[in-house]
Amino acid sequence: MTTVTAPPTPRKQVARLAAQHLATLQRGYLADQSREVAALARLRRGAGREAGQLPDLWSLIDTGPLHAPLDGARPLNENELVRAEDALHVALTLWALHQQSRPTGMHQADRQDSRRGLGTAVRRMMKPGEIDEPLRKRLVRAGTAPDLATLALRLRDIVVLLRREDIPLDYALLAGQLYTWQWPGGADIVRREWGRSFHARHDKSAAQQPADDPPTTGDEATRNPDTDKDAS
Repeated sequence: MTTVTAPPTPRKQVARLAAQHLATLQRGYLADQSREVAALARLRRGAGREAGQLPDLWSLIDTGPLHAPLDGARPLNENELVRAEDALHVALTLWALHQQSRPTGMHQADRQDSRRGLGTAVRRMMKPGEIDEPLRKRLVRAGTAPDLATLALRLRDIVVLLRREDIPLDYALLAGQLYTWQWPGGADIVRREWGRSFHARHDKSAAQQPADDPPTTGDEATRNPDTDKDAS
C-alpha cells in the first residue's frame, strides 16, 4: 500500500523555515562567528517592533522558500506571505533578544519528552506546585493582545524574564503560532495551545499538538490559512 503524504500547510512551512534560520544563526552565534554575531545584534533591535520599521532586517530573513517550496507544497499567496513574514520577524527578533550573551542555545525544539512551548516556559519560571499569578497574567495578556504589534511587545516582556532565568523556548513553534494568530479565529487556537502547554508541564504524556486551523468563511481575506483553497 502506498502512503500518500500531505504537503505541509502554510503554518508548517513557516515553522520549518524559522527552524532553518534559527539553526544557522544559533550555531554560528554560539561558535562566535562574526557574521552570525552581527546578525543577532541587528535582529535584536527589531524585538517588539513591526517588520516594516527596520528595512535593515529584510536581508536577514530570507522568505524565498515560501515563494517556491521544493517538497510539493504550494507557494503562499500574498495574504499568507505578509502574515508569514510578520510571524518570522517577531519570532526571530525575540530569539535574538533571548540569545544575547547566553552560552547555550535559547532556541530548543519542543519534543514529547522535553516541552519547550511558551506556556511551559512561563510555568518553568514558577516554583513547583505553585502558580505565580503575575506571571500567569503576563501569558494571559499576551494571548489577549488586540494586534500583532501589541502581542510582540508583550511577548518581549516575557522573553526578557525567560532570558534572565536561562529558560529556552521553541521559536520555530512560536513562529507557526504567530502565523496562525493573525487569521480570524487564530488567536483562540493559539491561546488554547499556550494554555495546554502551561498546564501540561508536569504531564509527560500530554503532547502539545497544533490545534485546529482557523475556521474558513470562503472569503480570501478570512479563509483558513492552512488549506489549499484559492491557491493564487
